[in-house]
Amino acid sequence: MYLEVKDLTYAYRAGQEAVDHVSMNVEKGEFVGVIGPNGSGKSTLLKCIYRALRPESGSISLCGEDVLSMSYRQSALRMAVVGQEHDIPFDFTVEEIAAMGRSPHKRMFDIDGREDRQIVADALRKLGMEELSGRSFRSLSGGEKQRVLIARALVQESDLLILDEPTNHLDIGYQLQILELVKGLGVTVLAAIHDLNLAALYCDRLYVMKDGKMVLEGRPEEVLTPEEIYRVYGVRSLVERNRMTGKSSITFLPEHIDLQELESGHVA
Repeated sequence: MYLEVKDLTYAYRAGQEAVDHVSMNVEKGEFVGVIGPNGSGKSTLLKCIYRALRPESGSISLCGEDVLSMSYRQSALRMAVVGQEHDIPFDFTVEEIAAMGRSPHKRMFDIDGREDRQIVADALRKLGMEELSGRSFRSLSGGEKQRVLIARALVQESDLLILDEPTNHLDIGYQLQILELVKGLGVTVLAAIHDLNLAALYCDRLYVMKDGKMVLEGRPEEVLTPEEIYRVYGVRSLVERNRMTGKSSITFLPEHIDLQELESGHVA
């Protein structure tokens, strides 16, 4: 098992578990998504895995090693994170932001060498940001900032890439661009994803959370059925196999649509 989470629990307040005895696993090379309604515990689960939060109980192992007993430098060498927030307290260039990913590989006061600079340049080129390397990070669009943060994660040269809703607040063009880039990297990915159609398009497997619990797991076509979508989200839907992608395509249905008329083809 590559990444294994067992019986993980975390509560922001006593008796109110945001993550309630959750177990999951990710195999090497997989793109695994975590989906669920707002407040279901997706981000909290990921924060426990990448150690922004300390779980109250349970275990997290990476290639058989206990993540929670690692030093923060060791865990940073093993997993890289791209979160939802773009706030940077000081004005750095694109190249400087990406180069921060080399920090776990250095001792205090070490400066970047030729190899470090080459790794940064390669990552920025791979993400299409090489020509903007000297630009202020603050001057970039949301999609450009996200690409720089993914470049920073790649520069860490970690075994696992964790994405916390990486396409949140981006328009559809950037959403597709970011996930297409990540999918093409060939790395192991664990991502919280808000959009079910994007989850169906890019994920190998899905875990579904609701009220802090893991309620379902499987391939997208097994998980994203009208029955399960209604059970988890309380929304009716039509799920079809897209002829172009071969993946599930979900249409959400308002309450005034009569399903029987829709299925019979009589809806105007």
